[in-house]
Amino acid sequence: MKNLTIGVDIGGTNIKLGIINSQGKIISRGNLQTTKYAKSKNVLIKALISELDSLLEKNSLKATDILGIGIGLPGLVDYEKGNVIFLPNVPGWHNVPLKKIIESKIRIKTFLDNDVNLIALGEWKLGAGSNYENLICITLGTGVGGGLILDNKLYRGEGFAAGEIGHIPLNEKGKKCNCGGTACLEATIGRNALMQKAAILFKKRNIDLKEVYDLAEKGNARAIDFWRQTANHLGNGLVGIVNVLNPQLIVIGGGVSGSYKFLKPAFLKVLKERTMTVQSRMIKIAQAKLGDDAGIIGANVLVRESVS
Repeated sequence: MKNLTIGVDIGGTNIKLGIINSQGKIISRGNLQTTKYAKSKNVLIKALISELDSLLEKNSLKATDILGIGIGLPGLVDYEKGNVIFLPNVPGWHNVPLKKIIESKIRIKTFLDNDVNLIALGEWKLGAGSNYENLICITLGTGVGGGLILDNKLYRGEGFAAGEIGHIPLNEKGKKCNCGGTACLEATIGRNALMQKAAILFKKRNIDLKEVYDLAEKGNARAIDFWRQTANHLGNGLVGIVNVLNPQLIVIGGGVSGSYKFLKPAFLKVLKERTMTVQSRMIKIAQAKLGDDAGIIGANVLVRESVS
């Protein structure tokens, strides 16, 4: 009986691969540098196929031993057709039939989805969201991404573009966002925006967010207030979606979530104060548990959900 899957997490810097067993444990890993191949879509796909072959060979596995391959990509993906519609940060990726290409070369069923959707699947089944039927998963990093689990299913939306939490507008007027919108949440609490704010606040051009976290740990009032304001923006951005969807849980992940201990009190306070009574009473928040492996583990969940 096939009980192994292969998870692939394609990021702007690295491509992580893993063979996952039926318990959701990664038993073997592979890695590619996206930047080394990113200039050519075809070269990148060829390198990915080669790494998949190598991973199978290294573990003395055949295509018939694998239930399926799950691939997470940082952009818009047509899950049903297996096409990559658009990757904003990887050049040349427009309407690429990646599922068909991989299956023709590797002879293993392949499933594609947005990378944050896979993180949501991973946290829902095997992470902080296990035992919950309705949850929102947020990733805080260079961008602010979201995945929605509603009634025990991943909700993708009519055009597979649901969950764009980072592009909820905080105000009618404000900073222009890279999505083309105005005053989006991501334009306020995305990594670049936070680093610009920290540089001004601490009068240090190249300050790292880890430094701001360390200062907060030492009791620095400005650093603590920096994270409180970040959490306030995040909470205010999510009040509407919590009122509309009435989830049980919000899972917070991504690099910026390393400051979760400073984000949680203010974030929860905003939600409790501003959401409607029923939603306010029910909502919980939790820090993501799967870390850098969330995408690979979520890809495993995608395969198992897709073939069941």
